[in-house]
Amino acid sequence: MPSLLSIVVSTYNWPQALEVVLQSLERQTDRGFEVVIADDGSKEETVALIRRYQARFPVPLKHAWQEDRGYRLAAGRNRAIEAASGDYIVIMDGDCFVLPDFVATHRRLAEPGWFVSGKRSYLRPGISERILGGQPCLGMSNRAVWFARSLLNQCTRPAEFITLGEGAFRKKQPTEWKKAQTCNLAVWRSDCLRINGFDERYVGHGLEDSDFVLRLIRSGARRKLGNNASLVLHLNHERRNRPPESKNAELFAALEAGTAFRAGLGLDETGSGAVGPSGAQGRSP
Repeated sequence: MPSLLSIVVSTYNWPQALEVVLQSLERQTDRGFEVVIADDGSKEETVALIRRYQARFPVPLKHAWQEDRGYRLAAGRNRAIEAASGDYIVIMDGDCFVLPDFVATHRRLAEPGWFVSGKRSYLRPGISERILGGQPCLGMSNRAVWFARSLLNQCTRPAEFITLGEGAFRKKQPTEWKKAQTCNLAVWRSDCLRINGFDERYVGHGLEDSDFVLRLIRSGARRKLGNNASLVLHLNHERRNRPPESKNAELFAALEAGTAFRAGLGLDETGSGAVGPSGAQGRSP
């Protein structure tokens, strides 16, 4: 069982959503974790929000910021992994808030040699607008409440709010990389370091998560399903991509055709140093 979990939350210039995420992490029943914000170059409004929460947060809250040079999610997550202190890293997105048992559930599912791919429920526009528009308390509910809301079509995947324990079904896809997304993915730090983290050659939207998971499997880690256990709730929004689009598809095709499991441009090549006293990693805005 991991001693400390590091929750890595990616964000970019959407402080309203990030605040909902932080409020949900404040309400965790398990306090044996830290939060590291993987910030892809947000402006002062997001920075001010994080500083305000750092002053009151019940667990360590770190801010790993990098210069805004286009959509560089892979690089931003590597900066956050460098800043993380935990032996188990849970990766999620800054537009997905969590239930109060999120950390406790990931701790329960953690098993040496395995990474955990969780699930995501999509919120409908109406309730997302209400949560983002000044009623964040709507999001801070338990599984029973959200199960009821899912039956009222306020979010998707009602069955995922029903918790199941351990079972053979969790290990039925040990070498399947497809549909394992980093909006809810847990990996041992040692496994992450073995594959050299995320590949920072991925710029623009897409496939950096598939690359990461495929290399994990090639390195010997196995996939454990977090179905009916670990769930994040995805706020409704228009796609927030930033140009330019990249050659991610070509990079991933080359990975599939070969046997590599270490990132071509990862933690070893781009490490940026230790966390400063303010909790910021590397450069600051």
